[in-house]
Amino acid sequence: MTTPSEINAAAALYGNRFVTQEVPSREFPDVGMTAVDAMRLVAEDLALEGEPGRNLATFVTTWMEPEAQRIIAENLHRNFIDHAEYPRTAEIEQRCIRMLADLFHAPGETTGARTQGSSEAIMLGALSLKWNWRTRRQAEGGSTDRPNLVFGGDVHVVWEKFCRYFDVEPRIVPLQRGKYTIGPGDVAPHIDENTIGVAAVLGTTFTGHRDDIVGINDLLVQLKQERGLDVPLHIDGASGGFVWPFLYPDSPWDFRLEQVRSINVSGHKFGLVYPGIGWLIFREVSDLAPDLVFMENYLGKTDSTFTLNFSTGSAMVLAQYYNLVRYGRQGYTYIMRNMQENARLLGDKLEAMGRFELIGRDEEQLPLVAFRLTGDHPYNEFDIAWQLSAERGWMVPAYTMPPDAHDVTIMRALVKETMSREHVDTLARDIEDACTTLAAKGGAHESERARMVVGPGH
Repeated sequence: MTTPSEINAAAALYGNRFVTQEVPSREFPDVGMTAVDAMRLVAEDLALEGEPGRNLATFVTTWMEPEAQRIIAENLHRNFIDHAEYPRTAEIEQRCIRMLADLFHAPGETTGARTQGSSEAIMLGALSLKWNWRTRRQAEGGSTDRPNLVFGGDVHVVWEKFCRYFDVEPRIVPLQRGKYTIGPGDVAPHIDENTIGVAAVLGTTFTGHRDDIVGINDLLVQLKQERGLDVPLHIDGASGGFVWPFLYPDSPWDFRLEQVRSINVSGHKFGLVYPGIGWLIFREVSDLAPDLVFMENYLGKTDSTFTLNFSTGSAMVLAQYYNLVRYGRQGYTYIMRNMQENARLLGDKLEAMGRFELIGRDEEQLPLVAFRLTGDHPYNEFDIAWQLSAERGWMVPAYTMPPDAHDVTIMRALVKETMSREHVDTLARDIEDACTTLAAKGGAHESERARMVVGPGH
């Protein structure tokens, strides 16, 4: 009979000891293992996950150049918040903020911050809206106990989180069938003296379109002139902030508009950086509520901080700067146009099948295809999503729209930098084959369909 010590010795010599042993999963291990064993254990778990290149649900970057990966790997040990030890990293953050402020047409001196992503940036931006509103109301002698925030049903869930976490009334404009963004007429009835701001989306998660930002801005300018209500506009550019400047440079949505006071953008989406980087940019320094800024000196020098997170890695800040100087306007424009061209091609192929309706393809849109079935079929969009995943490994999400368009189900294929013309052709064939298979067998099994209900992604 082979003893445990002999089994371990053989595994060390010939292979992986966890081929037949249960992996640690519930109790804290009493003893450790070799570095090779630990590496193989983690690697074999990850081998069961999906292929990032076929994940068309996520907006998050899944590929960077080898040179960028090297910068990331060599700077994982740097704590970004420690400006005394890493002053050049702090300077690089400020360079990125100034470059983004320039990209978004800030009129003069501004400020901002790097964040873990757009969720943190939105929390900070909305907090500044609340604090500034409170200051205005106190100066007017008004009550400050009933703040509200106006946004559409097309926002990311983080906006509702902010309202719940920080005691703000959410005034959510419902969507409608065939109308999946909001405009000034939708917003106007919800604004009053307790409105801390309006949030508009540049590139929604659901269909990739933008709210009528110009129209909302014009409404807010009118309210300021006629009623004395100075309601700021925050732009949630999590996805679109790195798309519109390059695909639609003449389309105003940013600080060119008077009431736009702050913008968030995700570097780890179309900024083309791996997960862990977002940005908050203010129009002017005064748009950052001073009460949100804290001074600390326990890391070797006095520094100001107004992010929700404190210690965090420097690597993604450096990776963002790498991309900004590596690509510039010309490079980002080239990449975005390539993605847009492949999205148009995929849309053409889907329309040619005669089964699908494309959602707003002639409007300004992120490089994606939002589509839904037309006509009568023995299967639905969730069935197609399941069939593509089970048979071909594609993640193409199906989901219902927010109220009051919740009876509408759509699918969305995000076209990313790594998606080639060949990939587009293959995906289109696989979608058509999936529909043919589903038509023959009458849809996916009900339990599988329920398992594959996929949200709109992040």
